[in-house]
Order: sequence, then C-alpha cells, then structure tokens
Amino acid sequence: MAQQRVIGSVDKALLALERLGEAGAAGRALARLAAELGLNKGSLHHTLSALRHHGFVEQDNNGNYRLGHGILALADSYLRDESLRSIIHDGLSTLCLRINEICHLGVLIGEDIVYIDKIVPNGAINTWSTVGWRNPALTTALGRAIISQKYVDFQSFCQQFPTPIVKRTARTRSTLNSLWQELMDARERGFSREEQEYVLGTSCLAVAILRGPKVIGAISMTGPSERMDARREQFLVRALHDSIGPHLPPGLVLQRPVKKASRGAKAQKRSPSRVTR
Repeated sequence: MAQQRVIGSVDKALLALERLGEAGAAGRALARLAAELGLNKGSLHHTLSALRHHGFVEQDNNGNYRLGHGILALADSYLRDESLRSIIHDGLSTLCLRINEICHLGVLIGEDIVYIDKIVPNGAINTWSTVGWRNPALTTALGRAIISQKYVDFQSFCQQFPTPIVKRTARTRSTLNSLWQELMDARERGFSREEQEYVLGTSCLAVAILRGPKVIGAISMTGPSERMDARREQFLVRALHDSIGPHLPPGLVLQRPVKKASRGAKAQKRSPSRVTR
C-alpha cells in the first residue's frame, strides 16, 4: 500500500507540472487546476506546497500557481555538456555521413568555445580539433553562431570579450567592429562563417541550438575552402537542419534567419576604443 501511495503522489505532481507548463506565465488558480486534473483540491494543495518548497512551482500576486525556477535548473542539468552530446550525437553522425565533412558540437564557456563532440568521415583528413579542446570563440564558426544569438547590442558584446584576438592567419578578423559585422550577418542569414581565419585552406559553417531565447550550443561543418561556394553552403545548411532537427527533443530548435538584425551603429560610435582594440 505504501508503494501505491508514493506512485500516486508522483503521478499527481507530474500531472500538475505538465498542466502548469501548458498554462504558461498566467498560471492556474488552485480550484481551476484541481478541476482540470480531476483531483481533490485539498490533496492537490498538499502536492503543490511540496513542489513550491523545492522551487518547482511558485505563486504570483493573485495566488495563481505557475512553474518555478527549479524547472529551469532541471532543464539546464539535462542540457549540460554530456547530456547535450548524447542528445545530438546520432544526428551529428547522420549529418557527417550525408555531407562527408567533419562535424563538431560545441558550447560557449567564458570567451572560449569548447568542443564536446566531433565526427570525422571516412577518408577525410583530420583537423587539429579534439573533444575537450578550447579555442577563442570569436575566431570559430561555432563560437560566432552562439554569440550571434546571445548578444544583440554592441556594448554588451564588447564587455563580454575583453581579451585581444590573436591573428592566426592574414584573414583572421581581429577587431570587434569587424566581428560584430559578421555576427549580425550570421543572425540575418541563419548561420555563421569562418573562412580560413584559423587554418589556411579550411573553412567552417555553424548553426546555433536554442532553447527558447537561450542559446545552448552550436553545430559546425568543416571542410576545404575551395569547395565552400554559395551553392555548397546552402546544401550544408539544409543538410544540417534535416539531419539534426529530427533528433532534437521538444523545446530545442535550430537557429533560423532573423531579418533586419540591429547592428548597434550608435553603440559603435560611442565606443571607438573598444572597436579597434
């Protein structure tokens, strides 16, 4: 009997969380929630009190219940590096097989991109990157895809990336002004580029992974620059969406083009010293 009561309580809590998730920010009054779920009001109140104590549910000024910050913490735990890798790995393998190019999954930590998965096609010449490797985010397509979704005003962008950029090749973008231009272009086109800025003869494209307004990582495709023309780029981006999209759980989406992204021109004029460092 004790086991039945535990199962019933868990089921009741899950039903309440699901319905509150559907209700959104407006939440639900206790009486309405109990009626919708077909549950006893007093028993449901006890369940909601326990969920509220642990931060999974909160009440607004009107007394309505809604999801709390604890749900976000759980979601973040689910999408940490190792979990994200396991979620995306099959899709990344499918993408690699389809396009016959090296594919990476990366996350942003501080000013660096960290590679958490890598798939190399048979017969391809391997690159310098390895799982666990860190690289300045602004010099990579992975990093640019994430940053283009994370920062939409120039001042905030500058404040988060104070470290001078080392020019790896003659083509490396090394000023915040030129990088901001590429970030805004990436927002508008729906993917980022890095063309021979880290290694001559090699270029990358990348698309960010989003959970609502929050960017949690990015996927890149790396290959010889000589075959990265406009037609090839469009093929690669379509292949990425087709290969990765079906493997994403509910709530995660891939970056899409954002028209007329704000380029923060006024902010640039106010901060000339940050632009040309």
